[in-house]
Amino acid sequence: MKPEHTDVTVLAPYAHLESDCRGVASILARVGDKWSVFVIRLLGDGPRRFNEIKRMVGGISQRMLTLTLRGLERDGLVTRTVFPTIPPRVDYELTDLGRGLWKPVETLGKWANDHRAEIEAARAKFDRRNDAD
Repeated sequence: MKPEHTDVTVLAPYAHLESDCRGVASILARVGDKWSVFVIRLLGDGPRRFNEIKRMVGGISQRMLTLTLRGLERDGLVTRTVFPTIPPRVDYELTDLGRGLWKPVETLGKWANDHRAEIEAARAKFDRRNDAD
């Protein structure tokens, strides 16, 4: 037997790191962050004020909400509008890009809610099995 097709394309080690993986990873880190998911879901119903979002997202600190909103604004998913009132009123709203993300995030949230009992049961089973070891 004679070998055929001996010309094989060989990628440089870690060639994928130079492609879009890093850029996509940073985007997925933002939109996959638990606080971002909650905020995007809430803003799907329309603009909201900072304290309204803070009340609705249980367990988030003021600093973490500020950082989350700032990151979403930086990525073009949320707009921040300041109204010249005393005290100033600030509203946050999804951009067109953010509204495009809202549907998949809403679907993910619904899936998580629909399967919460199954996941909690699987976790309990796993923990019991591993505690026994």
